[in-house]
Amino acid sequence: MDNISLKALAKINLGLDVVRKREDGYHEVRMIMQTVHLYDKLDITKTKENKIAITSNLSYVPTNENNLVYKAAKLLMDEFQIKEGVSVNLIKRIPVAAGMAGGSSDAAAMLYGMNRMFELGLSRQQLMERGVKIGADVPYCLMRGTALAEGIGEKLTQLPPMVKCPVLIAKPQISVSTKFVYENLKLNEETVHPDIDRLVTAIRNKDLNAVAEHMGNVLESVTILEYPVIEQIKAQMIQSGAVNSMMSGSGPTVFGLFEDEKTARRAYEKMAASGLAKQIYVTSIYNNRRE
Repeated sequence: MDNISLKALAKINLGLDVVRKREDGYHEVRMIMQTVHLYDKLDITKTKENKIAITSNLSYVPTNENNLVYKAAKLLMDEFQIKEGVSVNLIKRIPVAAGMAGGSSDAAAMLYGMNRMFELGLSRQQLMERGVKIGADVPYCLMRGTALAEGIGEKLTQLPPMVKCPVLIAKPQISVSTKFVYENLKLNEETVHPDIDRLVTAIRNKDLNAVAEHMGNVLESVTILEYPVIEQIKAQMIQSGAVNSMMSGSGPTVFGLFEDEKTARRAYEKMAASGLAKQIYVTSIYNNRRE
């Protein structure tokens, strides 16, 4: 196999709770991760020269060793002493630095692609074990679907597929530093924590309204204070018929869950007219069943 084209799928967080700050400075979390059909595309070609060449449709995306795709390729090339090289054309659609794991998903796709292309014979579990060296979200991006993430995000439990529904994604014209959000998160008796266990039950029951009711992201307490536009986008989505709306990850991307495609499309038009968001997409829940 000399060429392979892959989709790197984005994720949203249906629930995100921070349990405590550990002695080593990391935060212990409980999150519900969910893959959606919004994706980047990687076109990978095997080359004779032993190097990694990356091109992208976005000029500000790094194409050197600072790109997680490069790190993923190099990790396997070094371990398996691969003498050939790869050329990668990375088409970005997932909002960058937006709480949707775009970079991690690209790295996961690269690991998968290298494994296929060079016939390395690694299982998904073996790829996940290598992926964590690149980033905490990479193992989940290899797993995909609906999952509970615990610890610092590395302990993953696959959950039954989330009920299918349209999802509206909107990213305002700001970037948020994950480091800033976690450094400014105050955990005390006044902190409102989402009920992750109830959310898991709602997912198991395939009850969209119960999922909507128990969605929550503890990091909103920091990010919305700093960037009120996030609250405005959430309010706009709910006003347009979303069963609920929430910030994904540390932000600034906001998503809304909808009961039907028509309402989601109308909400897209209203969001575009409002001028609140720079990137807007209608997508849907992805699960691991063949689709």
